[in-house]
Order: sequence, then structure tokens, then C-alpha cells
Amino acid sequence: MTRSRYTENRLAEMGVEQYVILGAGLDSFAYRTPLTVQVFEVDKPATQRWKQQLLADAGITTPNTVSFVPLDFENEQPLTSHLVQAGFDPGRPALVSWLGVTMYLTEEAISQTLHAISGLAPGTELIVEHLLPAALRDEAGQAYAELVMAAAAAHGEPWLTFLSAEQMAALLRDHLLEPIEHVRQKDIPAEWKRGDALRPTELSILTRARVKE
Repeated sequence: MTRSRYTENRLAEMGVEQYVILGAGLDSFAYRTPLTVQVFEVDKPATQRWKQQLLADAGITTPNTVSFVPLDFENEQPLTSHLVQAGFDPGRPALVSWLGVTMYLTEEAISQTLHAISGLAPGTELIVEHLLPAALRDEAGQAYAELVMAAAAAHGEPWLTFLSAEQMAALLRDHLLEPIEHVRQKDIPAEWKRGDALRPTELSILTRARVKE
């Protein structure tokens, strides 16, 4: 997916040795990367147990560069203490990836996590995906949202929070994080040299921010 490619490209550019994946789910980065980086996969305990069982069933060994950090964003804070317990060094910069998660959270939970990230070492960056409000989506994005939103709600995971680029930037500044850029899927044309009909939609944005000095 373009969001993962953009984020992993930025990780390679930064050259940091710590990579935090919030809401890691079935993310496969740590099992295929040539980079020397410690990966902290943060997610609900049940999701992590499911992933570890799938890895075991597939005969995939979890590399020693992976640390699982169990956390429920709505009910457990602070994030930093959980990371430190898993071996994270808060005095060294990191890249924090937060993709495909914020739409399921309340704004309060998002704010708590941003507050924790703002306390990490200078040089740390955050790449966060957020869904656009309905008025800012294009026709294809709105059609997709209507289908997926209903399915997500039926499975007990309703979409709760929608933020424009300006709203996310304001939220970041409220927590002393400096917005750097907003990236739409359509802004990454190199990733869309495809021969089929799949095309990006105006549904979500990636916002990149950094911890202020």
C-alpha cells in the first residue's frame, strides 16, 4: 500500500534505529526489511496473540529485532512507559508510524497518544493517517467509506474520528508537535504505475510531523 511505502521510505531516509508501529496488526515490515532497526509493534494483546499464532503456523520466526508492546489506545496510557518496558530508548530519536488506526479512536485517545509522542527525543517523527470528513472525500472515496464504515460498525469497530489536514495540524500543534507535510495518495504518483483499474481516492491523508527541539 502507498501509505506503508511512503512511511518505510521515510524510515530509510531518516536512518534511525527505532521504529514504532502503532496499531501494527499484521504489518510485515519487520519480517522482510534489510534495515538494521529495532521494531516496536504496538497493538491490543488479542491482536498480537493472533499474529504470533499466524507466524508460528506459517513457520516464520520472529526476529530478535521485534518487540511486541501490548496496549489498548482507549483504555491504557501512557504509551511511553509501555515502550520503555519493551526496551525502547526515549532518549534516542525514532520514527512512529500510525496508519489505519485513528478513525477507530476518540479524539481524546488520539490526543493522549500525541501527548506521549511529543515527549520523545528531538528528531523523532510521526506519520499518522487520518480519514477525511465526508465533505472532503471524492466520489470514489465516499463510496468506499459508505461500504466499509457499515461493515466496520457491524463488527464492533465503528469509525469515530474524521480530520481534515487543517484539523490534524491544529491537533498536532496543541501537543507541541510540528506538522511538516500532508500527503494524499494522489501525491505519490510513482506508486501508481499500474496496468489495472485500481486508483487512489480522496479518503485519507498522511500527515508527517516531528518532535520540536
